[in-house]
Order: sequence, then C-alpha cells, then structure tokens
Amino acid sequence: MGYDVHVIGGGLAGCEAAWQLAKRGVNVRLSEMRGSGDSTPAHQGDGLAELVCSNSFRSDDAENNAVGLIHQEMRDLDSVIMAAAAAARVPAGSALAVDRAIFSAEVEKRLRGHGNIEINRERIDMLPPDGLTIVATGPLTAAALAGSILSATGKDSLAFFDAIAPTVFHDSIDMNVAWYASRWDKSSTEGDGKDYINCPMDKDQYLAFHQGLLDAEKTEFKDWEKDTPYFAACMPIEVMAERGLETLRFGPMKPVGLDNPKTGRWPHAVVQLRQDNKQGSIWNMVGFQTKMKHAAQVALFRTIPGLEKAEFARLGGLHRNSFICSPLLLDRQLRLKSAPHIRFAGQITGCEGYVESAAIGLLAGIMTASELAGRTMPPPPGTTALGALFGHITGDAHAQDYQPMNVNFGLFAPLDEQVHKKARKQAMTARARAEYASWIGVNRLAG
Repeated sequence: MGYDVHVIGGGLAGCEAAWQLAKRGVNVRLSEMRGSGDSTPAHQGDGLAELVCSNSFRSDDAENNAVGLIHQEMRDLDSVIMAAAAAARVPAGSALAVDRAIFSAEVEKRLRGHGNIEINRERIDMLPPDGLTIVATGPLTAAALAGSILSATGKDSLAFFDAIAPTVFHDSIDMNVAWYASRWDKSSTEGDGKDYINCPMDKDQYLAFHQGLLDAEKTEFKDWEKDTPYFAACMPIEVMAERGLETLRFGPMKPVGLDNPKTGRWPHAVVQLRQDNKQGSIWNMVGFQTKMKHAAQVALFRTIPGLEKAEFARLGGLHRNSFICSPLLLDRQLRLKSAPHIRFAGQITGCEGYVESAAIGLLAGIMTASELAGRTMPPPPGTTALGALFGHITGDAHAQDYQPMNVNFGLFAPLDEQVHKKARKQAMTARARAEYASWIGVNRLAG
C-alpha cells in the first residue's frame, strides 16, 4: 500500500493519530519497532498501545474533573483509544481502568481491520527528510532516532524519571485481613462500591513500613542519570517517604473514607490495590511505583498486612523518560518549526498521562488530514480540555522551566464571570461542552 502519512510509534498517541487519519480517508504507514527484534527497558511485549506504568486512565467524571472531560471530548471524536478502553474496562470506582492485555489487543484489532492502515514492525532511525510525518515515539525513543531529533531541533531534550508500580496475584492476598471497598463507597459502573482491595496498617505497622522504605536498597543511577528529576505524578513511594513521616498518609496510603469492617473505624494507613485485568486475577498496588531493588520490594511489601504471602506478577521498576521543549520547537499545528513536514504527538511533546498522550495524537492526526485536504484546522478553544492541553504544549507554558503536565483546570482559560468556588468546576465543564460542540460543528471534524 502506498501511504500519505508516516506515523512513527505504535503507542497510544501513534495509534490514535493513525486512526483519525485513516477514518478520514488517508493512507497511513504505522511503524513500531517492538516486534522487529527491538524493545525498550519498560515494555514487556510487542502489542500496540501497551500500557507500561498503570492500568488506570484516571477519573471518568466529565462534570467535575478535567481528565473525565477530556475522555468525553475524545469520545466525541470517535477516539480508538477510548473505544478500546470501554471494551477492556475493569472496576475502579469513579476512575476508568482497563485490562491491559485486552486493551492492547482491541486497539491492534481495530487498526488492523482498517483498510487505510498498514502496520510495519520496523525501527526508524532518522527523521524522514520529506513527506508528512507524525513522530509519536514516546518518552522511550530509541537512541538513533533521538539523536536525529536532537540534530533537527538544535535543543537539548529534557528528561525525567518514571517509575512502575508492582502487581500482585489475587489468590496470594489474605482476604481475612484485607477487604473490598471504594473510598466513601463510590463505585464504577462495573463495580458495586467495592472496587479496591484494602490492606490496613495500625500506627506501629505504618512506622515500621515507613522506616523500611527509607532503609531499603535502591536502584543505583548511572552518572548521566544522577541529575534527572522525577515527574511529580509518578514519584516513587520511597521518595515520598523521604519527604516526611506523614506524607504517605496524605497520599497513596491515606485511610479516609475507608471503614475497616473488622473494626468499624478507619485504619492509621491503608495500602490499596486496584484490579488490573478482566479476570480479577492480578491487582495493581496503587501509588506504589518504586525504584527499590526487586529483592527489597518483595521483602518489604510482604510486611504489609494481607500481603504476607503475596506473589508478584510484576515488580516495580524505573526508567528514564525524555521529551522535547515543545513550546519552543512546535507551532500551533504541532509542526516542527525547523521542518514543518514533521509533527510531534504524545508524551515526547511533554504531555503526561495515557489519555493526554492519545489526545495530542488525535489532534495531530486531524490536523494532518486537514492539511492534506487543503485546510488549516484551528486548535480547539482554550476553554476545552483538549484545547487547554494543546495550548500548554504549543506555547502557553514557559519554555525555560517546561515540565510534563497532565490536563487540569489550571490550564483552562479563566471564567469570564465570578462563580462560587464549589460551582467552578461544573461551570468550566459546561462552558467547555458548549464551545467544544461549536468547534466540532464549524470544522466538521467528527466525520
């Protein structure tokens, strides 16, 4: 098959970009190096759109949460990522979480089933000198291509560390100690208010665990890694512990809203596990991304009440992520200013999170299709979730201290009128829906 656009990278952003192009009649060559004999330090398989860190797409509340709102905006544009997430959904309270294997297989099935997409398992080592291209290789871009990007941009790429949380086999959890519950009994559509497994700690157990985190043997950094910062949303649990004795109790181990049925009271601290696959056989330790060595993880995590005999499907890990300084390098069409036939999408642009990466892939795909049709598609308004995230990447953020960013209401254009604090989020989402619908209608994007 001949192709009109080359998409490099088969992660969430690349798959979404390819899908948006294909459904608009554009022939796409999608290149993914995994499956060709190459891989990355973080991936475990070669499936398209593999979820590396967590199985959660975070809040699905489109009324009160910016992440939930971007979910809905992407659904309105027939996002393949959101459709696959619906097919692979598992209980997770008010969050959207998925079975990783089903999700990846669903994305690949949909792309392979579209006649306008050709999937090639191949490593691309250089930016193409011509032809419309979308680079969506993510924060683990292979060294040769990363070098080519560096040569084209003339700017040093920034970098940060991303940590992976362990997963546990369900049948190794002691349910005589642990119990099922969602915080404040909030349930997902798949759950019944009991979407999480909760492992309680009293004060002495918590203090011992906290000290264990400080004392555990950690991964040693190479010289070139020593000054690389952490991204705040993926902070290793032992790094959080170093910030204070109570930090974890106000973070991933907070006990509020979780009544222990055996005592009728909130524990001093709680370790939560979230379902990681449809069968419910594997559960993810929420917020427990870590850089501890594997033996240290096993020894310490088995001191958690209910996990004394835990068997781990995967232990935590740490990898270095890189991204470009997009506010300096990209225009308002996601094109590289020094080589406008090339667009960037996904985490390599400095957006953070699964849905955020896919969202920028979605916009890159639509903008490229519009360019092929002889039009220029205006970005979504800054009052919308997609538009706010897009604006942050393409110039609204300060380039000097540019950092990876999740979508949040702080990125949105401010409200024109004074609204009571309690009603502010709903006012912002209501405005977003109205202006988003108008933007789609004017630009005829949904077809």
